[in-house]
Amino acid sequence: MKAVINTLFLDIGRVLGTNGWDYKQRNFAAEKFAIDAVEMNERYHIKVAVVSNERRELTEHRIKKFRLGSFIDFFIASAFVHFRKPDIDIFQFSLDIAQVAPEQVAYIEDRAMLVEVAATLGIKSIQHKNLQETEAAIADLGVRLL
Repeated sequence: MKAVINTLFLDIGRVLGTNGWDYKQRNFAAEKFAIDAVEMNERYHIKVAVVSNERRELTEHRIKKFRLGSFIDFFIASAFVHFRKPDIDIFQFSLDIAQVAPEQVAYIEDRAMLVEVAATLGIKSIQHKNLQETEAAIADLGVRLL
């Protein structure tokens, strides 16, 4: 039986580091498609975790400035957990925090080496190159994007 993806692990730098994820853009999308954001999160909740090597100050700044806490459940930053990618322990730690099996996770990362390391644990890993390819890879995993 194919495992259901119920958790996303994301790199914050070049994967989330765009204006497309900020508060105004999410609200605009919700309004445009007549989506109640609170109801959507309750009905279609998927755990979202940031797994990054950023330093504490930058991570805390991004969390506050872009209100990342409004849609990200966990922040596993190397500055917080004292592991760095590509150390496999940061991925194992992330699985433990999220309380999910590796096959339930889709990991999106821009660096090929880190995608390969996560995949050794059985995490479904996607190398982010551009939005279209990433959307297609996510859809191939059976994750429905809203």
